[in-house]
Amino acid sequence: MKYIVMSNNVLGLRQFEIYFISQFNPVDFINSSRPTVFKSTATMAKTEPSDEKQHISEKPVTLSNWYQHVNWINTTLILIVPVGGLIAAFYTPLRAITVAWAFLYYFWTGLGITAGYHRLWAHRSYEARLPIRIFLACVGGGAVQGSIRWWSSKHRAHHRWTDTVKDPYSVMKGLWYSHFMWMVLNQNPKNRGRTDISDLNEDPVVVWQHKNYGSVILVFGMLFPMLVAGLGWGDWKGGLVYAGILRFSFVQQATFCVNSLAHWLGEQPFDDRNSPRDHVITAFITLGEGYHNFHHEFPSDYRNAIQWWQYDPTKWSIWVWKQLGLASNLKQFRANEIEKGRVQQLQKKLDQKRAKLDWGVPLDQLPVVDWDDFVAEAQSGKALVAIAGVVHDVSKFISEHPGGKTLISSAVGKDATAMFNGGVYTHSNAAHNLLSSMRVGVIRGGGEVEIWRHQNNQKGVYA
Repeated sequence: MKYIVMSNNVLGLRQFEIYFISQFNPVDFINSSRPTVFKSTATMAKTEPSDEKQHISEKPVTLSNWYQHVNWINTTLILIVPVGGLIAAFYTPLRAITVAWAFLYYFWTGLGITAGYHRLWAHRSYEARLPIRIFLACVGGGAVQGSIRWWSSKHRAHHRWTDTVKDPYSVMKGLWYSHFMWMVLNQNPKNRGRTDISDLNEDPVVVWQHKNYGSVILVFGMLFPMLVAGLGWGDWKGGLVYAGILRFSFVQQATFCVNSLAHWLGEQPFDDRNSPRDHVITAFITLGEGYHNFHHEFPSDYRNAIQWWQYDPTKWSIWVWKQLGLASNLKQFRANEIEKGRVQQLQKKLDQKRAKLDWGVPLDQLPVVDWDDFVAEAQSGKALVAIAGVVHDVSKFISEHPGGKTLISSAVGKDATAMFNGGVYTHSNAAHNLLSSMRVGVIRGGGEVEIWRHQNNQKGVYA
């Protein structure tokens, strides 16, 4: 078991980091008044008291306790600060070069989430050299969405417990809940889906970022973009407001769309048992994360989009890193397995459509009649025709028969299988479907036995 111990003599920013991390990951936080220890969830489970008090989430919201339901750290970072940045934008000149820098840094920090937090650390869909891992950890922190450790543990739980009460951001609890309310409201730890993050605890880059996350978001979330704009072209305020606050706010909302829109909008070409969906709009605003139905079916694939024309800049970036020797072991599911999933889902949808159509009375529900009884019924005036061992009542169709009334009347009371299947005319698939709607019985034994027909002809039975 590994422990990360932080001295209780550290002041200022370190105390802020301790409190900040405790809000993002309360399971790992013990007490800032004594050495703080980050333990595995398994260790913490052993030390939890058995006589826990009722969690605030289990209590109704009232005027006297509403503020206790709110996670104020998260609320500040995803609501209050962005609103403040939006207000500041009205008093901050917008320069074209600052906008260009904001867009570039938006892509970098978005990539920190999609290629780093998500595909590298949460799913281990490829391996990256140390420079790329450090880059992704820094710019991912600049997206201000929690540490790698916190984010990845929640995402693994999301895949493990999709659409259940243990799914941290289950869309079953509502679109807005899955979008951001799960972070704004304090969640009951008892409902948390447990996952294995031992690999993350052993990754020095992940450990470093988690331990210093307060500093990481301040530096890469706001100070770095402000310094680039300020030192580069003298736009200090614009760098902070546009490339800093508003930029990370848009990255946050784009990522949140994967948790909400990608489970609500689009198609399900691989499986529809759970909510994930594919949609190009979601993919466009999330750097390729919108092909979510594919991702949930094949989570360890480094791609989200498998067609060359589908928008997935995250996939393209990882591929380029591989060509440069900065990434390796890019995982892909076999095309055969992917196509099987697609075909199975298509078949499922076809079966659902087929079930809504009238295919005639099922054969096992039809009465079984002897050949002689069939002939007798036909001779009594009913327009009955036997085809492939099934009796069909063509009374209402005789006058509509495209080949004329005489031809179909000549088959009444007889086995017309050969006539129907090419002896006179090879009927279309539509004709077969129409014929199935006229079923009224099944011939015992499947039809008239040929030797009996020959014997009866000799005796003049059918003369």
